[in-house]
Amino acid sequence: MQRTREKPEKMPENNKARKKLRVCVATCNRADYSKLAPIMFGIKAQPDEFELEVVVLGSHLIDDYGNTFRMIEQDDFDIGSKLHTIVRGEDEAAMVESVGLALVKLPDVLHRLRPDVLVVHGDRFDALALATAAALMNIRILHLEGGEVSGTIDDSIRHAISKLAHYHACCTRSAEQHLIAMCEDHARILLAGCPSYDKLLAAHYRDDYMDIIKNWLGSDHVKEHDYIVALQHPVTTDIKNSIKIYELMLDALISFNKRTLILFPNIDAGSKEMVRVMRKKGVEQHPNFRAVKHVPFEQFIQLVCHAGAMIGNSSCGVREAGAFGTPVINLGSRQTGRETGENVLHVRDADTQNKIYHALELQFGKRYPCSKIYGDGNAVPRILKFLQTIDLDEPLQKTFCFPPVKEWDISQDIDHILETQSALAVDLGGTNLRVAIVSMTGKIVKKYTQANPKTFEERIALILKMCKEALSDAVCLNCRILGVGVSTGGRVNPQEGVVLHSTKLIQEWSSIDIRTPLSDALHLPVWVDNDGNCAALAEKKFGHGKGVENFVTIITGTGIGGGIIQHNELVHGSTFCAAELGHIMVSLDGPECMCGSRGCIEAYASGMALQREAKRLHDEDVLKVDGITDMKNNEPVSAVHLINAARLGNSKADAVLQTAGMALGVGIVNILHMVNPSLVILSGVLASHYQSPVQQVIEQRALPSARSIRVLTSDLEEPALMGAASMVLDYTTRRLY
Repeated sequence: MQRTREKPEKMPENNKARKKLRVCVATCNRADYSKLAPIMFGIKAQPDEFELEVVVLGSHLIDDYGNTFRMIEQDDFDIGSKLHTIVRGEDEAAMVESVGLALVKLPDVLHRLRPDVLVVHGDRFDALALATAAALMNIRILHLEGGEVSGTIDDSIRHAISKLAHYHACCTRSAEQHLIAMCEDHARILLAGCPSYDKLLAAHYRDDYMDIIKNWLGSDHVKEHDYIVALQHPVTTDIKNSIKIYELMLDALISFNKRTLILFPNIDAGSKEMVRVMRKKGVEQHPNFRAVKHVPFEQFIQLVCHAGAMIGNSSCGVREAGAFGTPVINLGSRQTGRETGENVLHVRDADTQNKIYHALELQFGKRYPCSKIYGDGNAVPRILKFLQTIDLDEPLQKTFCFPPVKEWDISQDIDHILETQSALAVDLGGTNLRVAIVSMTGKIVKKYTQANPKTFEERIALILKMCKEALSDAVCLNCRILGVGVSTGGRVNPQEGVVLHSTKLIQEWSSIDIRTPLSDALHLPVWVDNDGNCAALAEKKFGHGKGVENFVTIITGTGIGGGIIQHNELVHGSTFCAAELGHIMVSLDGPECMCGSRGCIEAYASGMALQREAKRLHDEDVLKVDGITDMKNNEPVSAVHLINAARLGNSKADAVLQTAGMALGVGIVNILHMVNPSLVILSGVLASHYQSPVQQVIEQRALPSARSIRVLTSDLEEPALMGAASMVLDYTTRRLY
């Protein structure tokens, strides 16, 4: 049964007839203020629409945590009330007592301020006290960042606040779906994005970022991407283990021997023990460490953006750091379930120092594509408009949208309000340039084809034009584009998004950075890889390779290429020329290859090689055979003519194909003996012609242990496009270490 989303009532035509909306923003700690401050500035900038009241409580008012209420005053906000609500002790009982103390003090403040709406953020125990007090005092609540999943007690608190709240401003599509599944009214849910992204996306490129880095790291010699930011909080449901992980993290950081800015943990139960561990190890006196209680958000952005890595379990690592492509090592269970970008490496079972140290080795100094899972920089305008639609005359009692419970229909259909997560796939061939919108299930929603220009400038301009057209169409097609994947011929550095050396078929395409101009113009993350590797990725996600740990894909077309999947990962090699399968030599004296060598598989079995042999036979006047129509004078000889001639009994044409099949088969036998895959997939226009000969060569020439390996032909019609799309569609996959 479908449930249509109710439209919010329109604003009164006469704005003077509407009274100002009195909005109370309550902030409890340094982390939630970074999310609430952009909204507070937005409210303050519209005095004709809103009255702003600010309530400060929690760890803002504690000296050990930096007395961070001062930064609110420095931002020129009038604090209406300061409530000392923290009972010290930093254990479970102290957290419960703090909630109780807040509930004792809040009624007087809320009664005095009489806000129309209380804005509450996140999943802290202080926020639960705020929401409880406001709900019982019949004050409307707007909850920020509800519907998210992190995997600890924070989930329970967050969802409890969502049930008390009347309105929701969430950050991601998944969070929106979770709120709907929790029976919240969809008309009162705004998919806004994270407010902190408004500030960080606008301000993270600053000319003085090196001054900020040197100031906080305490050294004039520290370099960009050559230091670590560490921030680890206790997990209140497993305090003992979280302290152990903290100790192991400090040991790993000391051994790793890089400049490190370490922030004190939050005030949750277990934080006092973590500080004791830090002081026991002498971190505050260690020459490589700077331990601080608080960093202003604008400067913290710079420190995270330009760090070599971030480590710990702070939500900043899985949220804000992704916007910069900063490598992150996420330790333990505190962020389990969070949506993450490619930049996050999870060490969930962080039980040894060596494991954490190895994760630092893997991540430190890398850069990843930017991820905007949590926002696009326009959250605050959306939230302010959302606030303006609140009708204070409508009933205060919130209603829940339970799905109908019937034997034949036990779930609600929300497909009409959900966008299809999709990718833009770009395939750069020697002849054509193709762009497609590809859904998560591998369906090509729409495809665009143009002739590939001959110059770099024209080619980039055409790619951008086609992508922008596809982005525009995606809105009408209800597709949410997550990013852009590019498949191209030649040798590619996928880490940098650069074509190192192109094939001769694509001119002006060597030493070309594709990622930067596309990402800058389209404001989307961009992945780039070789077309053979993309074909392997396509098989892994959508084809015969799905669920297969080790396999090889070979493209048989104009050239010969391919990709190798080993232990579920694509093999690139040290200089990104792994899986150049077409250039495996099968003869010392064979025909010349386009690479300049002789006897390569491509020189025997590619479409160009077959065309060369077809032309030779045609010139010798031995290509004709009964049953084949004479070619027109202006029709070029192609591999198709050779194949047709062999099919109709031409012995010379058949000998050429037998030689080509033998060369390809011998090359594949070499591959089997080197990487020992469990499956070989032939892709491309010539795949069906080579399957049988290749299988015969394997049975005759492979080692006994490799003879049973299957050879299949691909069922995918567009492997390059599908593989380009798979790079994007898999970018939120949580990588486990």
